[in-house]
Parts: sequence; C-alpha cells; structure tokens
Amino acid sequence: MSSATALAHPNIALIKYWGKRDEGANLPAVGSLSVTLDALRTRTTVSFEADLARDELVLNGETAAAEQTRLARCLDALRQLAGSREFARVHSDNDFPTGAGLASSASGYAALTVAGAMALGLDPADARLEAVARIGSGSAPRSLYGGFVLLENTASGTRCKPLLAPAEWPLNVVVAVTTEAGKATSSRDGMVDSERTSPYYAPWVETHPADLARARTLLAARDFDGLADLAEHNCLKMHAVMLTTQPPLLYWLPVTLACMQVITELRRQGVPVFYTIDAGPQVKAVCLPEAADAVAEALGAVPGVLRLITGQLGEGARIVDADA
Repeated sequence: MSSATALAHPNIALIKYWGKRDEGANLPAVGSLSVTLDALRTRTTVSFEADLARDELVLNGETAAAEQTRLARCLDALRQLAGSREFARVHSDNDFPTGAGLASSASGYAALTVAGAMALGLDPADARLEAVARIGSGSAPRSLYGGFVLLENTASGTRCKPLLAPAEWPLNVVVAVTTEAGKATSSRDGMVDSERTSPYYAPWVETHPADLARARTLLAARDFDGLADLAEHNCLKMHAVMLTTQPPLLYWLPVTLACMQVITELRRQGVPVFYTIDAGPQVKAVCLPEAADAVAEALGAVPGVLRLITGQLGEGARIVDADA
C-alpha cells in the first residue's frame, strides 16, 4: 500500500466563470480570477491498495456513490501518468458545508489530486496535475495554488498562474453561512442549462475578457475600491444569467439578499468591503484586514445568518503526510 494525505482550501472567484466551452473535457467558457481561503479546509487521504476491486470514496464519514464516476476519472488520469493499475481508497473530510456554494468540490478535487499524485510517486507540483484536478471540478485547479490565482483558457485546455501570494496583498474574507443544506441544482448542471436557455449567456461570455483584463490591472495597483466595484458587477452579471435560465437558477435565500444590502450600506459608509456570491446562498465579504471586525459584527446581526467563518487568504494544496 502507498498512501498520502493532503490539505486544500476552497477558493472564491472575484471574476467568475459560468459555462463550459467543452463539457466533456470540463473546460470553462471563460477565464477567472480567484482567491484561496485559509479558513475552510478539506483533508483527503488516498491509499492505493492491491486488493481493491474498484476505487472507494468516503466523504464526511459516508460513502459517496454520486461522486464515483468523477472520482474514478481523476484517479484514472493519475494512474495513467504513473503507469499504475491499483485502485484507491479515499477518505475526505470538509470542515465546512459540502455542496452548498462554498466550493467544496474545488478543494476536494485539489486535495485528491495532490494526495493521489504523491501516493503514486508523482511530483505534487507537476503542472500536469491542473488538468487532472479539472476533471473533478472546473475551479479545482485554482485551489492547487494560494493567494490570487488566474485561470486562463488555452487552445487545448487551461492553465493557472499565481498572481499574488497572500502576504503580497493581505485581505480578509468573512463568510456568512446561510444554510448547511446542499443546493438543488449543481453548478455543472446549471451551466449547461444556462448556455442552452439564458438570453444573457452570450453577452456574459462576450464581455468577460474585459472584466478579467481590468481585474488584473486593479490587482497590480492594489486598487481595492476599483476591484470591489468590478467584482460585485461581475458577480451580479453571472447571477443575471442564472436568473434568466429556464427553469430559473435562484440560488439566493432572503438572508442572502439581506447580507448583500448590509455590505452595500457598509461600503456607503466608507468601510472597505465588497460581496461576492457563487452558485449558492452563502455570502462572502472580502475586506481589508482593519475592517474585518466591523464586517463580522454587521453580518452576524443579520437574521438568518447561521454562523460566520472568518479568515485570510490561504496557501495552495499541500502534502501533510505520506507513507510509500
């Protein structure tokens, strides 16, 4: 048996992606710019064992049959790189709600890829692992890296480029957890429906490169106010596509909107904070470190917020234990 354990953190996109240009290869329609979060964590152990008849996954203490296909495809890609035929036993745990709009698939498949690679004797820093992680989740390659991460489309796939380490522009993120329940429509299914039915999908794709280019300029200048305006606008554009999908993808809850209004009022009062929301009801408030306490106090007072998760920008996926 050979095994390894990895830690990975979810990421949130400030300039988001929604839609696929190649569904089979899980290639995003547009690029994205994200930040990796240190306050949320996935811990995954992958053990390759000669006597297994197939890959097995236990997620948060329960057998996860729904993930079997994606799991096997990722592990098949790793086995091909390593020249191995052994199946794997995978144990993965999240310390935050799973499948509820907090990018658990991104951290999960980043941790799986890095741990699986190490257990098979591959280099966990091999750039080819980006393509392996992407099989499981289109945003998982971003969680392989820390800080601010750019994901770009290439002719044959995607590539990630770390832009700033956490210490190069320290920001805090306050996550308002509004439900512990999983969402009814997965991001992957929702993207397919949006491309097929939303009249706003084509404009979303067409205007996206300008948002991404502008974000890189603002990031280089450490322009928080400019990034705040752009990130909120990009977030709302994505949700406009979702809302005009048939049937509509309404991921927000009433408390989601209440949190957005609180953050908007804080900004009006001069507090350096902005919101971003992925395909789920959870609200992420990105702020300068000196504003974190005020933001947490305001969001914690919103009726319906179950709890807050606060932290800074985090590292990329990494090995914490290995036994070959």
